Amino acid sequence: MAASALPHAEARALLAHVLGITRERLIAHPETCVAAEAATRFEALAQRRHCGEPLAYLRGEQEFYGRRFIVSPAVLIPRPDTETLIDVALACLREGRQPRVLELGTGSGCIAITLKLEYPEATITATDVSADALAVAEANARALGALIEFRAGHWFEAVGTQLRYDLIVSNPPYVAAGDPHLGALIYEPSTALTDGADGVRCLAEIIDTAPNHLKDGGWLVLEHGYDQAAAVGKLVKEAGMRDVEAVRDAAGHARVTRARR
Repeated sequence: MAASALPHAEARALLAHVLGITRERLIAHPETCVAAEAATRFEALAQRRHCGEPLAYLRGEQEFYGRRFIVSPAVLIPRPDTETLIDVALACLREGRQPRVLELGTGSGCIAITLKLEYPEATITATDVSADALAVAEANARALGALIEFRAGHWFEAVGTQLRYDLIVSNPPYVAAGDPHLGALIYEPSTALTDGADGVRCLAEIIDTAPNHLKDGGWLVLEHGYDQAAAVGKLVKEAGMRDVEAVRDAAGHARVTRARR
């Protein structure tokens, strides 16, 4: 592993992946023999990591809310920031016994699946415009035993106008075009990161339409950029929603806004 020149934790994670064992077992048994074929595979992955490819894509999985999710370049890599969205959504769900939930832009499915597993009484529909992303989400739902209805389409177009939901959640693209952070994220799908405009366009589109799809008293819960809470709060108030609250993530940033119809 030392020859790879990768940080030790990354090298260990890649080697464990190649060997098909856990990192914990590799730590407990440092004498584990590595066959030539496995060593070649490890070296190839290490080179890709040196070129900047995310570790999660190399391993094909990422941990989120204590569970492992399949990931591929078709979906955004789940991030710890988004666990705040889960906490806020669950707090809203505790007010309804068998709530109907809609997630817009599901990607890997980590939000919808986590909500279903944490709150089994919920009926959850998850949408995405990308067929490749939906394939990953469906694979995760099968692997984790979560019964989710997946639909293809752009935001609310995927679900029509008849149903009303107790909770709508989304982690939409909110990075502004030209943001310097995008340069470090070239391996992830750009359409899941940026709206190609000011970073608020997708948020505004969802907020504008969400009241038409919420039950009275239903919640809208959105993840957004660390500096977008004021803009999002203004938009939800203009949409006629109440009980607006910005919630901070573990780093202290106002990362999630919730509001009630």
